[in-house]
Amino acid sequence: MTTNSKSDKTEGKVDKVAGKVKEAAGKMTKDRELEGKGKTQQAKGDAKSAKGNLKDATKPRH
Repeated sequence: MTTNSKSDKTEGKVDKVAGKVKEAAGKMTKDRELEGKGKTQQAKGDAKSAKGNLKDATKPRH
């Protein structure tokens, strides 16, 4: 299934926000596993956003 650049960027932002929440919760509760999961989710969000930006950059211009 192919996604468009806008949905990739949106999913990326959602992952980044959710990851930040998890990371903060992990720090507050001293739960290193949760903190790590949050950081991982943020990285996934960055990758999805980058994928969306790449799709925009390689779109044919008319």
